[in-house]
This record gives sequence, C-alpha cells and structure tokens, in this order.
Amino acid sequence: MSTVTARPASGTPRLKRPSWKDPRLLLGVLLVVASVAGVVALVAGLDRSTEVYAARTDLTVGQPLRPDDLVVTRVRLGDAQPAYLGPSGMPADGAVVTRHVPRGELVAASAIGRPDALDRKPVAITITEALPREAVAGARVDVWVAMPGTSPNSYLKPVRLLPGAEIAEVTTTTSALGASRQTVLQVLVDDATMPQILNALGNQARISVVWNPAAR
Repeated sequence: MSTVTARPASGTPRLKRPSWKDPRLLLGVLLVVASVAGVVALVAGLDRSTEVYAARTDLTVGQPLRPDDLVVTRVRLGDAQPAYLGPSGMPADGAVVTRHVPRGELVAASAIGRPDALDRKPVAITITEALPREAVAGARVDVWVAMPGTSPNSYLKPVRLLPGAEIAEVTTTTSALGASRQTVLQVLVDDATMPQILNALGNQARISVVWNPAAR
C-alpha cells in the first residue's frame, strides 16, 4: 500500500523564521524596554528617602560632636530635609552639641553649633532626695532654692530660682556600703542666672528639683 505525502498547495504561504530585521519584532522589544524603564523610574520616584544622621548615643549639651556618635539612616523627610544633619552637611572639627539629642533620634541641624553659640552652661547640683523618674537628660525641671536662715538648721522660704531648666546629664552614686545615695544633676543655666545659682551652692542652700512637664 503506497503512502501519499500531502504537499502544501502552491498558493499557501510558508511560515518564515522571525528576523531581527523584522520591524514588528523590533517594535515589541522597544515596548518591553520602555515598560521596564517606566517601572524602574516609578519605583525610583516613590523612594525619595535621603541619608541623615541619628544619634548613636545620647548627645548632651556642650559635648564635642564626633562621627562615632552618629549613625547614618535613610528616611523620607520631604521639604524638611534641610532641617536635619546629613553626611554632606557634617560640620568641621570643633562643633559641639547645643541641644540634648536622645539616642536614636534624628539630629537636627540646629542642635549643632560652635562653642561660642552656647547660651547655657551646665552646673552640677547635688540632690540627696528622691527624684521623679521623669528627671532624665533632656527633661525640664523647676529648681527651688531655700537659703540658710539666721538660726542653725533653719532656712528661708524657698523660691523658684530656675523655672523650666533643662537637665543635661544625670549621675547617681552610692556609697561603698550602700548606706547613702546621691544624684548629681547637670542643669543648664544661662549667664544671667548663673550668679544666683552659684551663690546658693556656695552658701549650702537647700535645693529641690521638681519635674515640670509643661515647660517649653
């Protein structure tokens, strides 16, 4: 039995292998490339984060600014970006911290300056009484002073000498046997009030600290 092989009719067009010169293929490739480029551009446009510094540890007022105290982080700040310190705006040597910056917080450009820009200086105040737990670096407290009276162990009526003073640092020490405990507050004082607080400290006035959450 013989086998008959069918041949395409002479009028039927044969399928051709696509060629790189085919304009339709080139158009398809261009469309794919344009689509990918559009997606990349869209993602890049949505990611408008920028690099700024955050505090690696608590930064206290008057502390010299060192690169080791900072860590780079990427955040979206929008129009607020110039208000924060970034790698391109790192100041020259000699810059100090002019405002307390807690650990992990973004470093505002206004929190860094030259030493002569400091309008407040830390004064150590020793406190033997218990402090509120809110009395930490950066918190605001009222400092009340009672000057010694004319008779032994007497004091005058206390006055609020430093309203809303900022705490720069808190250090707690305990005696060897744990019998006594005292806390040293580094409180920021301006030059106008400095003589009064130094006079109180020099005359062994009774000093009390009260947390002031409403202070600005």
